[in-house]
Amino acid sequence: MAEFSNVYGDMRRAESYAKLEFPATYYLAYRDLPDIIARHSAGRKALDFGCGAGRSTRFLERLGFDVMGVDISDEMVRKAREIDPAGDYRLISGDGPEELEMGAYDLVLSVFTFDNIPTMDRKVRILKALGSLLKGDGRIISLVSSPEIYKHEWASFSTKDFPGNQAAKTGDRVKIIMTDVEDRRPVDDIIWYDDAYAVAYRQAGLAQAAVYRPLAREDEPYRWVNETRIPPWVIYVLKR
Repeated sequence: MAEFSNVYGDMRRAESYAKLEFPATYYLAYRDLPDIIARHSAGRKALDFGCGAGRSTRFLERLGFDVMGVDISDEMVRKAREIDPAGDYRLISGDGPEELEMGAYDLVLSVFTFDNIPTMDRKVRILKALGSLLKGDGRIISLVSSPEIYKHEWASFSTKDFPGNQAAKTGDRVKIIMTDVEDRRPVDDIIWYDDAYAVAYRQAGLAQAAVYRPLAREDEPYRWVNETRIPPWVIYVLKR
């Protein structure tokens, strides 16, 4: 495939995305994370890998973690520091987390990051590096888009203008529009199915400790579209 660029490195995109917190479908991504983290992770030292404008980093801070946020986008890291001047946000190279301290983290959280990492080889290389950052009983929690998110309509997303998504295979580029931000330009992601993630984790020396697929509830204060019957997100808990 052609070179896949980080769409969030765009200044206009970064400005728009930085205003997001947890609306609608995004709320569903984060709703269960406190319980999942408490169930699977001990210790308080965390890394937010692919922190963007710092939403997940601040989320972990509120849960009591000593957390560092890292990203390859200087625009996103700049926005994170503006929003949270007391936070620890660092720019890392496109080669990923190899430059961070090995064996130092109880938790590595990655929210939506692997939606934007193309090719099996690159995913495996980065996952191996993330695994090396963990303490012995540390965990990686990777929250990714379900393949179904690119094939339906949602409270926070639209894909109806991109019929090509329906036939997309693992590794194909797909398009989606975020409806909760000012910048409505389509976002390019990489679709990745469960079986391919299983291969990537195995090749990276990681095992799946648990998998969660959160569904919305009718009593929640949002106008759900498909969220009550189709999970838009997958949450993988990984161990070495």
